Amino acid sequence: MAELRLEHVYKIYDNNVTAVKDFNLHIQDKEFIVFVGPSGCGKSTTLRMIAGLEEISKGDFYIDGKRMNDVAPKDRDIAMVFQNYALYPHMSVYDNMAFGLKLRKFPKEEIDRRVREAARILGLEQYLDRKPKALSGGQRQRVALGRAIVRDAKVFLMDEPLSNLDAKLRVQMRAEIAKLHQRLGTTTIYVTHDQTEAMTMATRLVVMKDGVIQQVGTPKEVYEKPENIFVGGFIGSPAMNFFRGVLQDGVFVIGDVKIAVPEGKMKVLRDQGYVGKEVILGIRPEDFHDEPVFLEASQNTKVRAHVEVAELLGAEIMVYSQINGQEFVARVDARTDVKAGQTIDLALDMNKAHFFDVNTELRIRSNSEK
Repeated sequence: MAELRLEHVYKIYDNNVTAVKDFNLHIQDKEFIVFVGPSGCGKSTTLRMIAGLEEISKGDFYIDGKRMNDVAPKDRDIAMVFQNYALYPHMSVYDNMAFGLKLRKFPKEEIDRRVREAARILGLEQYLDRKPKALSGGQRQRVALGRAIVRDAKVFLMDEPLSNLDAKLRVQMRAEIAKLHQRLGTTTIYVTHDQTEAMTMATRLVVMKDGVIQQVGTPKEVYEKPENIFVGGFIGSPAMNFFRGVLQDGVFVIGDVKIAVPEGKMKVLRDQGYVGKEVILGIRPEDFHDEPVFLEASQNTKVRAHVEVAELLGAEIMVYSQINGQEFVARVDARTDVKAGQTIDLALDMNKAHFFDVNTELRIRSNSEK
């Protein structure tokens, strides 16, 4: 197993384009780290630098304390799983999984043992004689995983491995990869643009934008305490709602709507000098409530909402509305009888709300949290 460190790593291309900027990360042994962010944010480039497929322009990369910048990819003891499976079409499943070991001149008996053990773990035993074209997308991805497992490498790198699968199969394979990690305990770095994938699989998330790390933390930390507006808007489905308004003492004002701010949050905002200034309120869809008990207890955070769209998603309804022209989404119980065109009362759970600086877009935090 392995511990990885990236210190002040940059990737700068010949045309002076910086794809990755000052990337710093310490990955503990056995962690499942997920790099997540929109397309072009530098996550795959970072993964390729770790693999040795891209040269590091500046900075240092270590595995177990050994500097790896100049170590050839084949000597890094890293196994990589690609988006497109990269299977040899003319070879059987067995030979695809065994190929890397044969190149490394492993004994035949050891190759057979490793391939059959990986096939057993992945449920591929009955497919070992088949060619890739005779397999489903999920089975092909299992073969690609098997090829990584037989290497018994220190580190697994996975570059959007599920993006070619349909939605149902993606959910299934997500669970299989998570179980595989629990079983093997191999340090794993996984790249995805799908924040649901990231939230459900990671021990820690690395959220990236424009080649820069925006936040590192557990899924719970990143979801509940986003560092900035980008993270709040990217992590979560539907995304966090944002309202621009003015902070008065004790209330947040959006046009003619006043929403009470809890004293604990108000003290932080007061101490940081935000009273009388424009700020941005961030609140998640599930922190709007339409239950009578909550509405009764939250008169000072209640808003009237004209329902523009109501999406029934089984156990819940997504209500699309706006406050003074600023759109938002609220997640309410499906037992609520709500339809487009209606006007309903919603109360905001302001204890779950966040405030962001208009200029820096950073979450406003207490001095003790900084």
